Amino acid sequence: MPRLTKRLIDSLKPRDRDYVVWDSDVKGFGARVRPSGRITYVLKYRVGGGRSGVARKPAIGAHGSITADQARAIARGWLAEVARGGDPGGQRKERRRAPTMAEVADRYLAEHVAEHNKPSTAREFKRLVQTRIKPAIGSLRVGDVSRQDVMNLHHAMRSTPRQANQTLSVLSKMFGLCEAWGLRPDGSNPCRRVQRFRERKRERFLSTEELARLGAELAEAEATGTELPGAVAAIKLLAMTGCRTGEIVGLKWTRVDMERGVIDLADAKAGARPVGLGAAALAVLAGLERNSEWVIEAARGEPLAYQALARAWRRIRKRAGLGDARLHDLRHGFGTVAGGLGLNAFIIRDLLGHKTLAMSGRYVERDIDPLRTAADAVSGRIAAAMKGESAEVVELPRARR
Repeated sequence: MPRLTKRLIDSLKPRDRDYVVWDSDVKGFGARVRPSGRITYVLKYRVGGGRSGVARKPAIGAHGSITADQARAIARGWLAEVARGGDPGGQRKERRRAPTMAEVADRYLAEHVAEHNKPSTAREFKRLVQTRIKPAIGSLRVGDVSRQDVMNLHHAMRSTPRQANQTLSVLSKMFGLCEAWGLRPDGSNPCRRVQRFRERKRERFLSTEELARLGAELAEAEATGTELPGAVAAIKLLAMTGCRTGEIVGLKWTRVDMERGVIDLADAKAGARPVGLGAAALAVLAGLERNSEWVIEAARGEPLAYQALARAWRRIRKRAGLGDARLHDLRHGFGTVAGGLGLNAFIIRDLLGHKTLAMSGRYVERDIDPLRTAADAVSGRIAAAMKGESAEVVELPRARR
């Protein structure tokens, strides 16, 4: 057997069938010649030893991409690994069969997010997967993703620190599931020890003047029909109830009790809770037609899509001169007005459905009367501001501890 050199490799001619020229220096190392003329370096070895072992002949690399000397060095390293009980060829085969991160992401959305996350959370996670994770690392095999890959993705999103950190959390959960699914070894999550960005806390709510401009713009949109009626009503309800956007967009009439002045949310973020309705919010609801099961509906009896509401809000806030105000800032505004009226943290907690003090709340039955009275005062103050009027002073309830 000759020693494989560049001169020898270049002299090899293709035949009708594959054939291998073995190296004289390293046992099992050879050059396989295809009928097409392509030459690939290979290593033949046996896993398990003896005749009962499994024969392997993995490719090391193509001639031209690597030299004979480079391939020989790799072959020596593989043989050393085999001597320690390893199987480099089998590991490479397993890696090639492993799913890509794009495939893992789809499984994560289908099997975990769709089953365990609320619709609004699922929408956001799906957006991060489609716009951030897949374009950056979707083509990589799940076992090949390194901490550096994750850090590069996280760093590329540094201009939006909150989204960067949320993307990191999504990835961390995804890799945790990969370990549970047997796609990566336990404890191999590459998101570990990746430092999160410091997030800037956003304290934004609409001032009295901004509420007046918003109210005028909503009235104009309602009168001229420049926006979907459902979008106008949804924005009013968000401002006057402090509900989360998903709670209003997904609200059904069966959950609204006009006589009691309450919305019974069965699946809120912090669990089922009642939402007290003030007179202003009840007036908005009373003005809506009941053409379907949905309180905020689009055409053909379908609920108004969150994306459609978001687009309408961007147009309305621009015309009203509200800058970067978000729909969620209406909820902040509700809480701020409640605090300004002198309501304590216990009442505000129940008005907004926060988790704070929720452990004690599950053992006592909440009385809707003080919530409704408080909601009436807050929504009345907001409705008056949106009309450019001043609100009357209302005697507010005290919370029971």
